[in-house]
Amino acid sequence: MSDASTAKLSLTQRLLQRVFPKVPNFFVLLGEQSANVSHTASLLVEFMGEAPNAAKKVVDAEHEGDRIKIRNLTLLNEAFSTPIDREDLHRAIINLDEIINSCKQIVVEMDSSLLALKPDKFCLELAVHLKEGVEAVAAGYGRLGSDPQKSRQDAEKADAAVRLLSRTHRRALAELFNDTDFHNIFRRKEVYNELKGAGDRLNVCNSTLLDIVVKLC
Repeated sequence: MSDASTAKLSLTQRLLQRVFPKVPNFFVLLGEQSANVSHTASLLVEFMGEAPNAAKKVVDAEHEGDRIKIRNLTLLNEAFSTPIDREDLHRAIINLDEIINSCKQIVVEMDSSLLALKPDKFCLELAVHLKEGVEAVAAGYGRLGSDPQKSRQDAEKADAAVRLLSRTHRRALAELFNDTDFHNIFRRKEVYNELKGAGDRLNVCNSTLLDIVVKLC
């Protein structure tokens, strides 16, 4: 091929890219973001198991989550077209990030001088249920581009994990209120509620996943 032909082809390609810009693979982007959320939830379990340096790892994972969120939102804002509704993509990106923010908030509060609280059996159990639900949601988002029907099954697993988390939260409060140390009651109730709040955010994220699955199927 001559230099003139190559230049003409290159010009044509540039023109086509301007008229029909390349669409980012948002399914892959959501998969990467949800994988980081899953990793963060695993680190929260480590923190509740009193693993060394787990608190710092959660904070670092949250910073990475912010980077991924900003990247995904930027690509979404600049995209010429999207494989599913922009609003659904925006909701998914924000919902996933809020779970990470919850994990960081829990760790920071427990490590703060205000609470200075050591994890107990209920903190660990709540974190485990959160992790199980997040892993299911992450698997669901990761399958959207290849097998959305299986994403529905993942969403059902996440829903089951959220229900277990809610039951554990009720048991934790019931046992806590048998305590006579009101200072301990206040501090632990705050942490239990924060973990329940993380479960609520997971539930919202799971609902967004189901909305996308319905539209794809």
